[in-house]
Amino acid sequence: MSNHALAERHRLAELLTAAGPDAPTLCAGWTTRDLAAHLVIRERRPDAAAGIRVAALAGRTKRIQDDYASRPYEELVRLFRAGPPVYSLFALPGADEAANTVEYFVHAEDVARAGEEWTAQPVPPGRAEALWRRLPMIARFEAGRRSPVRLTLTRPDGESLTVGPAGAPVVDLTGDPGDLVLFTYGRGARTTLTVDGPQDAVEALRHVLPLP
Repeated sequence: MSNHALAERHRLAELLTAAGPDAPTLCAGWTTRDLAAHLVIRERRPDAAAGIRVAALAGRTKRIQDDYASRPYEELVRLFRAGPPVYSLFALPGADEAANTVEYFVHAEDVARAGEEWTAQPVPPGRAEALWRRLPMIARFEAGRRSPVRLTLTRPDGESLTVGPAGAPVVDLTGDPGDLVLFTYGRGARTTLTVDGPQDAVEALRHVLPLP
C-alpha cells in the first residue's frame, strides 16, 4: 500500500538539504531552518506542539522552536528524515499517513516554490488522488470559513466540490489537486490555478486568500 506521507517526508528532507539553512519559504517569516525546527518539534516535542494551534500557548512553542533552530541544520533535517520517535502520536499505526500527507506536501512546496522563479512539478497520480480525498475537509476548515464568497474547486477532469457561505457570489478555481490544496492553505499566489467569477467577488476573495 502506498505511503504518501513517507514519500513526501523524504522529498521535503531532500528539498531542505538542497536549499540549505537560510533559504526562504512560503511560511511567512520562516527560513528553511525555522521550518525544519517546526517539523522536528511537531513530532518530537508534543509538550510544545500544542502552541501550533492554540494561540495562548504560541509563545512557549516559539521559544522551544527557536531553541531547536539554533541546533546544527543538518541535525534537524536528519531528525525529521528519521521519522517520529516511538513516543510520538505520529508513530501510531496509520497516524503519519493520515496526519502528514497534506502537511508534508504543503511544506515541500513551501520550499520548492519560494524563489522568484519556480515551476510547479507534476504530482504522482496516486498522491494527487490522496490529496483530493482530503481536500473537502481541509477546504471547509481552512478556506470555507474564511472566504467571503462561495468557492467551487474543480480538478481537470471536471470533478468539483463547493465550500463557503451559501447564497454568496461564486468564484470557480480550477486546477490540479495539489494546487487546490495549496490555495486552501493560503499559498494560492504560487499556483497555476484558473480563477473565474464576478470581478468584485474575485477581489473580495483575494483580500483574504491569495490568488494567482
